[in-house]
Amino acid sequence: MKKISIRKAVEHDLDNLMRIFDTARQFMVRSGNPNQWINGYPQRELIAGEIESGHCYVCELETGQVVATFCFIPGPDPTYSYIEDGDWPDNRPYYVIHRLASDGTCKGIAKLCFDWCFSRYPCLRVDTHAENKVLQHLLAENGFRRCGIIYLKNGSPRIAYQKER
Repeated sequence: MKKISIRKAVEHDLDNLMRIFDTARQFMVRSGNPNQWINGYPQRELIAGEIESGHCYVCELETGQVVATFCFIPGPDPTYSYIEDGDWPDNRPYYVIHRLASDGTCKGIAKLCFDWCFSRYPCLRVDTHAENKVLQHLLAENGFRRCGIIYLKNGSPRIAYQKER
């Protein structure tokens, strides 16, 4: 695997991040998940706000090429306050991983990001669309446990996961 470092995203990264999200949306469609990131989600304004808030990170090669991004946000996340078809294992503090996306040029990005986040906080939560079989597989493979169904602000259901020490 290529040497990849993780750092906070800066405003200068925004164009690259939007290109990565475009690539990720195309991959989602090809892999049977055409309904998760629709209508240009995540929008440029949202990602600019995440960068400004210090929640957005990039995965960068030694050459300086940004190959992936994710948001690492301290909870509580309001969409996680109600869960059905299961439950959270506990109410301990957690961080959420959102908007994980790769340009597809490097293998192992999800594991790298999950491990990096887990090394910084002992309880992580993630959610994903029912059609996102790729991420569901990666979450299970990396020690995340399916906890139930949560709903986004717009009412859309998501499968919720947690990993903890």
